[in-house]
Amino acid sequence: MKFQRYIQNHQNQITLISAILIAVGYAGKYLLNSTLIYDWAFIIASIIAVVPIMIHAYQSLRVKVISIELLVSIAVVGAFIIGEYNESAIVTFLFLFGSYLEQRTLSKTRQSIKSLTQMAPETAIILHEDGTQEEVDIDDVDEGDHIMVKTGASVPVDGNIVSGSGYLDESVITGESKAVAKTQGDSVYSGSILGNGTLTVEATKIGEDTTFGKIIELVEDAQDAKSPAESFIDKFAQYYTPAVLVIATLVYIFTRDFPTAITVLVLGCPGALVIGAPVSNVAGIGNGAKRGILLKGGAVMDDFAKVDTFVFDKTGTLTLGNTAVSAVKDYANDTNEALALVARVERLSDHPLGKAITDYATNEKVDFEQLEVAENDTVKGQGITATIDGHHVLVGNLKMMTANNVKLSATQNQDLAEVQHTGSSVVMVAVDGALKLTIGVSDTIRPGIKAQLQALRDHGAKHLVMLTGDNKITAQYVAEQIGLDEVHAELLPEEKVEYIKKFKDQGRHVAFVGDGINDSPAIATAQIGIAMGSGTDVAIETSDVVLMQSSFEALVHAYALSKKTVINTKENIAIAIGVVIFLLIGLIVGFIYMASGMFVHEASILVVIFNAMRLIRYGKMPTQAQQTATQKTSLT
Repeated sequence: MKFQRYIQNHQNQITLISAILIAVGYAGKYLLNSTLIYDWAFIIASIIAVVPIMIHAYQSLRVKVISIELLVSIAVVGAFIIGEYNESAIVTFLFLFGSYLEQRTLSKTRQSIKSLTQMAPETAIILHEDGTQEEVDIDDVDEGDHIMVKTGASVPVDGNIVSGSGYLDESVITGESKAVAKTQGDSVYSGSILGNGTLTVEATKIGEDTTFGKIIELVEDAQDAKSPAESFIDKFAQYYTPAVLVIATLVYIFTRDFPTAITVLVLGCPGALVIGAPVSNVAGIGNGAKRGILLKGGAVMDDFAKVDTFVFDKTGTLTLGNTAVSAVKDYANDTNEALALVARVERLSDHPLGKAITDYATNEKVDFEQLEVAENDTVKGQGITATIDGHHVLVGNLKMMTANNVKLSATQNQDLAEVQHTGSSVVMVAVDGALKLTIGVSDTIRPGIKAQLQALRDHGAKHLVMLTGDNKITAQYVAEQIGLDEVHAELLPEEKVEYIKKFKDQGRHVAFVGDGINDSPAIATAQIGIAMGSGTDVAIETSDVVLMQSSFEALVHAYALSKKTVINTKENIAIAIGVVIFLLIGLIVGFIYMASGMFVHEASILVVIFNAMRLIRYGKMPTQAQQTATQKTSLT
């Protein structure tokens, strides 16, 4: 056991020694004209290099697997029998060198996971009740502990801020590089980095239970999960490798040509075929992980590539899930004065519509806080009346305007109908008996979503559907603005499931995109469930794809990436099969021999790896400027 471990730990050094001995052998023959040096250098190189190969072959046989290493081992023994020491030395060196390059190249495809695990905090500073601080191992932190996070440090737990404020880089969780302002009462994620300030955080989740811990576990599991192509190749290899042994035996029986039979063993190694699909999936999943896209394995990638119908929830998916002013119809001589009056009135209320209006006034740089409210009264079912700076102000619905004899002109009635048609909630503002503003407040459509939906179509989506529990007027308006094919409104969760089943019965391959919480039945029913969420437990655990940024740019990239990965996998399989056919033809024709065949074989492994590595760089990472521009983009 110790000997095996020693050989495995020093395999790279053995490869280097083998290369040196091969060089010495050729130097002895061509520079010193010594066949003794030539033969012994290759003999020693063969023996040294074949040891780790035979160890792997033995370990595979112990679990009843006929591996590639067994084929090479038999081929080397055969080469020794016929005295082809140079062939055996070159074959073993190429095999070890190919294994070295393969592992080195594969490690690059896992850099996203390595970088994640390296970001995981190892220690935490606990604040005790007596005010003292103690730095402890992360495994010694308990839920409920108060943790201090200093500037530049990584947050070690999921929790809530008890005191302090600062800007946090949450890119490790969301993939979004823009710093996020956090203050008392806000939640924080493990792995986030504090850019400034000092925070005290109460731990709510620790260790593997944190969002960051689940992300690492999910991506690691995903890279080990097999696609249908991988599963097929694994089964194929189980039968293919023994078949090569049988074919080599038959070649010898019928031809009595031992060198040719040995060469068949070498050329029959299915290395590129076995590795082609896994390396593509690993690279594709790693690409997504760098961008905050979690794809749960090769099977998910394969299913996602087949999707032709995207079904969307509305609130929090197609829209941002927060109310904002969507329309302002102005009839005042001084718009800022009217807006200041309504904002001052709404400051008296905690209604979500009121907050949307005060936020709008603040963004418009309207100064309203200093206005003096003499009196105010809430009229149930209508709105608020107030006296501000000597003006009588009415803020409410049409019923309030009618009750207070505020007359609307034909134009104002038309504007009112237009705002109502969008499905927006309407707030009407009258000052001193005259209508001054009609304000529409609605859930905000995601910026730039129309272009992103078109991008989904460009990549192969045929049907874009909205299923929502919201009212028909609002749903239809949103669908018209962003260009959906179908919209079904006022649905219960179980009714959404029925629609998805209906689409599947029609032969469509369906992906449901929701927030990962109230839409979990629909997510589970669709062939692919996609959660637009910032790392909620339900989103991570129930969906097939998690978009940590909650962005449609990420959705488009994930869809395109899945298709690209499946194509890349097929390319690798085609390359591997093509090489095997080429080698067999070359063997029959007579221009391929053991050493040259092994060289082509190892080269084919590297070709499929490098082909897969193109997936790591697929799609450009958005710059900070592009992300900012996207946020400012509005629907046209």
